[in-house]
Order: sequence, then structure tokens, then C-alpha cells
Amino acid sequence: MTTPTPHEGDTHDPHRRHHPERPRPRQALQPRRRRGRFLFTAGFGPQDPATGEVVAGGVYEQTQQVLRNIQKVLATSGATMDDVVKVTAHLEHLDRDFAEYNRAYAEFFTAPYPVRTTVGSRLADILVEIDVVAQLPAAPASHAQG
Repeated sequence: MTTPTPHEGDTHDPHRRHHPERPRPRQALQPRRRRGRFLFTAGFGPQDPATGEVVAGGVYEQTQQVLRNIQKVLATSGATMDDVVKVTAHLEHLDRDFAEYNRAYAEFFTAPYPVRTTVGSRLADILVEIDVVAQLPAAPASHAQG
């Protein structure tokens, strides 16, 4: 068995320490992975990063916390919610909770909205889980002094 070589622009570092502002994953996974100018996140739940506990309230409050968690992960890579191009959301009760989830979602995104897929899923003791893909801002062009 051979060890795969990293791809150009892949900033995965297995020795990188957990950033205190970023939500801590509950499983053996990377919370984010960069490939070129794209940043892919793992699915985030509504845990408070300081306590690891699920926030109180319904799907509206949980969606707000999930999106705050995602904002923090994006910020550690120099991105914002405006850089998100794709959202995948899982709701425990799709029909019942979509309107409240969508209300919280609209507080974090503005037009042009990212493409979005929202599905009903069996989740473990949470009401919502979201992952995103963001296109990171281009590095500023350097200007030669002449």
C-alpha cells in the first residue's frame, strides 16, 4: 500500500492543533479541508464550541448556532459567508422545521445566495446539520515597483 501524496493547494495538516474559536469535532475528522481556492467543511451541528453542548431551543436556534460555527471555520481561512457557494443541510424533521430553519438561514446569507440542498435525515439528538463549500478570496495581486 502506498501513501497518497498531497495535491497542490491541499492545506490538510494532521499535526495542526485545534483552534480555540473553531468548534471541536465530535469524531475523528477534519472540520475543514482546503483544495486550491475551495474550502470544504465537515457537517457541523448546533454545539456551542465553548461547552460542546447542543444549544437550547428549536431548529431556529440550532440553525443559528450551526451557522455561527461555520462562520468561525470560514474566518480561520480568511473567508466569510459571502464566499459560500454551496450549502448542504440535513433536517431531522424536514416538513415541520423547514420554515424556521429557512428563517435563521436568511439571517446569515444574502443574494446572490449559494446553491442549496436541504434534505430530511435521521440525526443523532440534533435537529440540523450543515456543511458548506466556499470559494476563498483570491490573493491580492502583487505590483512590481518600477
